[in-house]
Amino acid sequence: MLHESLLIGLDNDKIEAIVQSGKAALEPLGGSRYPMIDSHVHVVNFLQETKGFDSLITHMNGANIQKAVVFWLPVTKQWSEYEREAPEYYLDDDSECYYYSTTDTIVAEEYKKLSPENQKRIYPLICGFNPADKHAIKHIERMYKLYPGVWSGIGEILLRHDDLTLLTNGDIPRINNKALYPIFEFADAYDLPVSIHNNISTTWIADRPKYLHELEEILREFPRMKMIFCHCGISRRVYAPFYKKMIERLLLQYPGLHIDYSWIIFDEIICKNETPDPEWIELTEQFSTRILIGSDVIGNFHKMGVINHRYDVFLERLSEETRQNICINNAERLFSKTKWVVESGKKREYQNIF
Repeated sequence: MLHESLLIGLDNDKIEAIVQSGKAALEPLGGSRYPMIDSHVHVVNFLQETKGFDSLITHMNGANIQKAVVFWLPVTKQWSEYEREAPEYYLDDDSECYYYSTTDTIVAEEYKKLSPENQKRIYPLICGFNPADKHAIKHIERMYKLYPGVWSGIGEILLRHDDLTLLTNGDIPRINNKALYPIFEFADAYDLPVSIHNNISTTWIADRPKYLHELEEILREFPRMKMIFCHCGISRRVYAPFYKKMIERLLLQYPGLHIDYSWIIFDEIICKNETPDPEWIELTEQFSTRILIGSDVIGNFHKMGVINHRYDVFLERLSEETRQNICINNAERLFSKTKWVVESGKKREYQNIF
């Protein structure tokens, strides 16, 4: 079949002639050919607007997505009085972003509208708190009380994040801020996965991973916590040398660490110019039970199919077992049994070795 994109630039008469002659048929882009759990979906934009979970489910159905791990955005973009146009994205102007805890309520209410069958396809996480505020743990506890049976974990916690860090009102958010310790202790106690975004370095410093020590401090402090390191710590204009070797060493050294392939880590490192890097194929096979995959859409659900389709050139190079792990099994293992765990008071039990 001839894909729609190959017909761009042809006039209508030529397109009609091709189709009518039977030489081509248009193939809609319906997502990856491999069924998956999309492990990185933002259901609101930076204005805290959402098209709703019914729209999300519709686009999941059209993109071969069985389930989705969803979160919102802990910040919203201010429309300053001197700006003539309202911003839609955090980079649209120089106005600040500020923390917006109502984001969790917005999405919890949307989730409650879903049918019980569709609720089983959604794994919502809590993220509407200031990670530099020692009161943040109270917000998480409050959400579990207000919306029992909704939550599957915590995240995506936005910490060091290129320009967003500089635009966000308040202290610099970083993963080793002591305000996050009660949250990590809470997650560890109830075996909840925690999804975090913490850049491995800062913009324009590409000769070393400047903030790697912050990440490793927490990995050493909370070795049993299941942390998902979003985008492998990369962001716009953020890079460090020997990236694959660094990620490999982290996965070897810290068994609680997971990573996700989403956003620009895939396009700029793993599969640059749509060519899979053999080293990353090797790493993926080696750590196939510790990797997730996702679209990282921000409220624009219609892009899920297009984004996830681009993974196919990489996924088809993997063994069937590895592909099934990163597309389905790992997300299912991390998130499928976490609802109602906190509400039931069921904490993890560790064997007494003494």
